[in-house]
Amino acid sequence: MIESIERLTELLLSGNQDEAWNIVWEKRQQGFDTFYIFQQFISVSMAQIGMMWEEDEISVADEHLATTTCDYVLSRYQLCIRQEVIKNEKKGLFLCIENEQHFLGLKMISILFEEHGWQTKLLGADSPLLHATHAVEQWKPDLVGISFSLTHHIEKASEYIERLQKTKHQPLILVGGRVVSNYKFPLVQTNQVRFIAQLEELKEFFHYQSIRGIKVVDY
Repeated sequence: MIESIERLTELLLSGNQDEAWNIVWEKRQQGFDTFYIFQQFISVSMAQIGMMWEEDEISVADEHLATTTCDYVLSRYQLCIRQEVIKNEKKGLFLCIENEQHFLGLKMISILFEEHGWQTKLLGADSPLLHATHAVEQWKPDLVGISFSLTHHIEKASEYIERLQKTKHQPLILVGGRVVSNYKFPLVQTNQVRFIAQLEELKEFFHYQSIRGIKVVDY
């Protein structure tokens, strides 16, 4: 697996979309599930790339190329698994807070929800609170996923959580991102607000979480 991760990292940095896709889909054909592929394979590779950028081993352009290549792979993966999905009526809306540009982890979560039958909408990076609130009020999702990765965004994330909890539809708020994974911060988990540090934690959610009396189960 280590050799595969190193190879994927090389392919992402070189912008080789087709070969990066092939190595990811090969894992699927070998029997690995989406949780494993996202958490233990793609996320590890992108974390390596992030560390390389922080240590000035690669340029901003290199990091951006890897990100767009990874985005392509995830989109192609999403299209392939749609053929296997049994749809239900639950809806999830996913967004990054304003000025948050790191969206790949959020996209993985959105794909996992879609794989489990949810209707999903991905607003993506840098979603202003006003527009996010409007989208929630218009579409009325059962769940809103919020992502942020920087500690100085904690106060802004708190504003999103507080405002979205007060929307008329009152969706469940799912909060994730690198900050949730690596730091303790003053945001309180409630019955309406849940924090996800690792993708694997969603397995329990899909098995046991009830939203408005509807049981969420694996297919």
